[in-house]
Amino acid sequence: MMETDRNIDYYNQNAQSFYDNTVVADMSFWRDKFVSLLPHGGRVLDAGCGSGRDAKAFIQLGFSVVAFDASGELCKLASELIDQEVWQMKFQEISFDEEFDGVWACASLLHVLPEEIADVMNRIYKSLQSGGIFYASFKYGEGLTERVNRVFTDYTRDSARALFEEAGFEIIECEETDDVRPGREGEKWVNVIARKN
Repeated sequence: MMETDRNIDYYNQNAQSFYDNTVVADMSFWRDKFVSLLPHGGRVLDAGCGSGRDAKAFIQLGFSVVAFDASGELCKLASELIDQEVWQMKFQEISFDEEFDGVWACASLLHVLPEEIADVMNRIYKSLQSGGIFYASFKYGEGLTERVNRVFTDYTRDSARALFEEAGFEIIECEETDDVRPGREGEKWVNVIARKN
């Protein structure tokens, strides 16, 4: 639990700079793929929404969005951006029951520790309606790493695929991509889109 708190402290202390660096990141490639699999005007959970960038895009596309983040400071900034309340909540507190057509977890689940990820994946699975779509992205690598005062759990394509399949998801796409932020092109990510069976 200590590692989780340390990550939250980092985001609370660096909320504005993190917001500024990520709110303009172009995630439209994966957002478009995700949205194309959802019913028009469906319900989306933006899990670990950060700046609120993607929640805003979903709202503009006519989706009903619930967004949350563990950082209270980021919740404030994201709430202003999307013009609705962003809940302060941890992944371990997700308790929805078949409420969403899609769950979007862009660069957020990567902070869940290996011993907690199975429970979190089950919570996300339960929150989706039958046939619901789940997108998540992780930094490419293997196991626990520390970067700039934060702890990450990295995945390869194989380990990410196994994570989703063990939780009962059917993989639609699992791809490695470069970071979309300027100056970060050398960083690799693993992106997964999956369906609840």
